[in-house]
Amino acid sequence: MSSSAKTSWPEVVGLSIEEAKKVILKDKPDADIVVLPFGTAVPEDFRFNRVRIFVDTVAETPRVG
Repeated sequence: MSSSAKTSWPEVVGLSIEEAKKVILKDKPDADIVVLPFGTAVPEDFRFNRVRIFVDTVAETPRVG
């Protein structure tokens, strides 16, 4: 991996998950993007192709049915 390879994407904060994925994949086409609820415990193993997106916003009113 080259030292100039991008390793974080602060510019996607506030975007939808799909928009964020597009930006990340443009920079890192081999990314294995994993979307998780904010605060989820994750293993500390390091994988060069994994990018985790943590989300914490409820976008719509939860309803029964």
